[in-house]
Amino acid sequence: MATNLQIDDRLLAEAQRVGRFRTKKETVNQALADFVKRREQVRVIELFGKVDLHPGFSPKEMREKR
Repeated sequence: MATNLQIDDRLLAEAQRVGRFRTKKETVNQALADFVKRREQVRVIELFGKVDLHPGFSPKEMREKR
């Protein structure tokens, strides 16, 4: 899907250099993937302390079984 965007050329060049990407497309696609991954991680972190575990669940026992 072709899309026209006005992207800061200096920022894109810096991201391309830092990420060692060969193309602008590769740079933008990886940046978007990283953005989505971080946002999903934040959503999971927000759940800490809000999820009730099964009464018989023991994280310590699970670790010992590994």
